[in-house]
Amino acid sequence: MTNRRDFIKTIGAVSLVNMLPVSQLFGAVGTENTYPDGSMSSFCEGLQPVGRILETPGYYVWGCSPVYGSDGRVHVFYSRWPEKYGMGGWIHQSEIAHAVADSPESDFRHVETVLDSRPGFFDSKTLHNPHIQFIDGQYYLFYMGNSDGSVRTKRIGLAYSNSPDGPWTRVDKPLVDVGSEGAWDDCCTTNPAFIKHPSGEYWLYYKSWNLAEYENQSGSIRANRKYGLAKADSILGAYTKYADNPIVDFSVYGNNRQVEDAYVFMHNGKYKMLMRDMGYYDHAVGLIFESEDGIRWSKPKIAWLGADAYIEQEPAPKHLSRYGRFERPQVLIKDGRPEYLFTTSQGGKYQTASGFVFKINGL
Repeated sequence: MTNRRDFIKTIGAVSLVNMLPVSQLFGAVGTENTYPDGSMSSFCEGLQPVGRILETPGYYVWGCSPVYGSDGRVHVFYSRWPEKYGMGGWIHQSEIAHAVADSPESDFRHVETVLDSRPGFFDSKTLHNPHIQFIDGQYYLFYMGNSDGSVRTKRIGLAYSNSPDGPWTRVDKPLVDVGSEGAWDDCCTTNPAFIKHPSGEYWLYYKSWNLAEYENQSGSIRANRKYGLAKADSILGAYTKYADNPIVDFSVYGNNRQVEDAYVFMHNGKYKMLMRDMGYYDHAVGLIFESEDGIRWSKPKIAWLGADAYIEQEPAPKHLSRYGRFERPQVLIKDGRPEYLFTTSQGGKYQTASGFVFKINGL
């Protein structure tokens, strides 16, 4: 892998060129998509690739969520599962692990598994997509768990601790349940994003879709993923769903356009949302939205490009169908300022999946 260290100089030309292939703009390999003038965000223009982290022999690594500890080090909470189960192992064999590094750009060292399956609970089968926050003097670790290895039992869980080193106390029940039969969110609740609202409320964003759509469709992308919001007066709940959910719904654009992997944060008095694109532009890029109230969101701009714009990789192996894109965005924030973007990407040294880090310069 070769990082494009001159990327910042090159990407500055994006806003000056209309409808050129990304491969021409960035010297990328195999990227042929074109994007309209004005679609690139300042966030995208300012990203500087750092490189892969947590390339782990014998494991797939996914969903790397960072936070600073009181020790000044960077603690990352991430999903991993044995390589022998393939990419699909996340749904039935994933655990949440802890790694630490002296800085965002130094090597991360695996410490331990912090959350594993709990027999008899909603997370008795798999735990996945962690999201770490330091709020009100404690560390809160949100995640998705399921009880039967299927999407139908995916629910959002929460663990908390006084230290990123644990010990962790888990809440016994999911924070948000599914909707009634036929509702847009009657299949699952998953992929949490979270903020403490300036009002003092606790806002939990969650992904879901309709179960009948999922069961009656075929193909690699079934049903239409949307995002809803639930609010609580206590971080531990109970959470009440926002009456006008879903708040992010791309089905209005047709062709089963949709999004997933939300990350929400505040910057300069506005709400920002990062997501993985699933058809608005294409499936290779990320999206960034803006909002005045955290509920009504702007149309998205491109937050990051496909992997070919930043790194050189071998051709995609047959067993990695999501090769060449960055997923599950999480942001490392220091003193209220977004510093680094942590993502996940298939490939790497062991041709499985690992984390990938960018420095943020464009906010």
